[in-house]
Amino acid sequence: MALFSPESKKQVRNCLPPLEVCTVRRESLSTEWHEVGRGAFGRVYKARHKHWGIDVAVKVLKENASHFLFKEASFMDLASNEFVLRVFGIYEGPSGERGLVTEYMSRGSIETLQLQLSGPPPWPLAFRLAHQIVLAMDFLHIMNIVHLDLKPNNILLDDTLNAKLADFGLSTVSMSVRNCKNMQTGPRGTSAYMPPEAFNASYEPVRAFDLYSYGILLWSIFNGKEPYHGVYSSLVELRIPEGDRPPHEDLLKLQIVGISDIVDLMRKCWDKNPNKRPSFKDCLRITERLWSRHIGDIECAIEKVLTILDSTKQQEACKFNYVAVQNSVAEVELDSLTVSDKTMTRNEKAKFVDQNRPALIQRVSHALAIAEELGDMVHNETYSLIQAKGEKSRQS
Repeated sequence: MALFSPESKKQVRNCLPPLEVCTVRRESLSTEWHEVGRGAFGRVYKARHKHWGIDVAVKVLKENASHFLFKEASFMDLASNEFVLRVFGIYEGPSGERGLVTEYMSRGSIETLQLQLSGPPPWPLAFRLAHQIVLAMDFLHIMNIVHLDLKPNNILLDDTLNAKLADFGLSTVSMSVRNCKNMQTGPRGTSAYMPPEAFNASYEPVRAFDLYSYGILLWSIFNGKEPYHGVYSSLVELRIPEGDRPPHEDLLKLQIVGISDIVDLMRKCWDKNPNKRPSFKDCLRITERLWSRHIGDIECAIEKVLTILDSTKQQEACKFNYVAVQNSVAEVELDSLTVSDKTMTRNEKAKFVDQNRPALIQRVSHALAIAEELGDMVHNETYSLIQAKGEKSRQS
């Protein structure tokens, strides 16, 4: 969620310019949409804009959330920055559905990255992400915007794994901090990133909220997992005000340049006293220094991660294609082929082939179809052998 800090609500309300983003209609987008995410307020789709020639993300809001739309888009437009997700326009569907059209982030989020890597990213990338998030948040605070939902799945990643702050995620569109807290009833949620003072019913959000969230987010980035994993938010809400924080001792054991400074920064950010937390300007001086010590290794780190991500995508695609081919084969009714367990003589083999020729040819054809679906995964010699056997079966 994102909203203005209390001290500047009136000022921003008076100076906020009219939103000047275009209206994107259904006919401007490709007919093929792919769902890439969902939240309490709607779903996110990937689509191709016919005239712009680029992929976009279309966040289609549920009917009861559509009245937040222009406020949402205005805030995003106001927060325009290199490390903040860009809004292109307002989507209007043929049946009256509405939503936001934003740039499409092809590499998902920090949360999906953690799942795909089964842990933290290479350290140079972790330090860069930590720095880029501070750059985005410092800009938001300069603009008197408080984010209030800083967590891994709200930090999106572009083609080269640069961070983009999605400051108006679907799950927290224009919600108050108290509504946001009440929604979290499962074992994971926003509660893990909320400061102790935010659990007070009379709490008014200020910048210190985001600093606490950033400290927990740092822990998540460098550990490669969610804090308080498996613990219900009701218990988390009880323990955070008592001083419980994610364990960080294991990080200090790592022989990584700057890791002790990162741990020190996260501890300062999640201090129980909001007045003792640093500003993002203070954080910026630290993360910039730490990032500069790892900048020489960033290209290698990015290449390593992209190789893993692309390999994972290829495996998932092959698995999908295999299932599709397997299902198509299952739909074809073939004669039952029974082969004796004993070693067959030459004459018995010939007789078996003669008796079952149609079914055998059909099975060879399906083997060839499967090989074609698998493409480069099948060696050229193997493919040629399957093809040759198919031709031989048809000719004999």
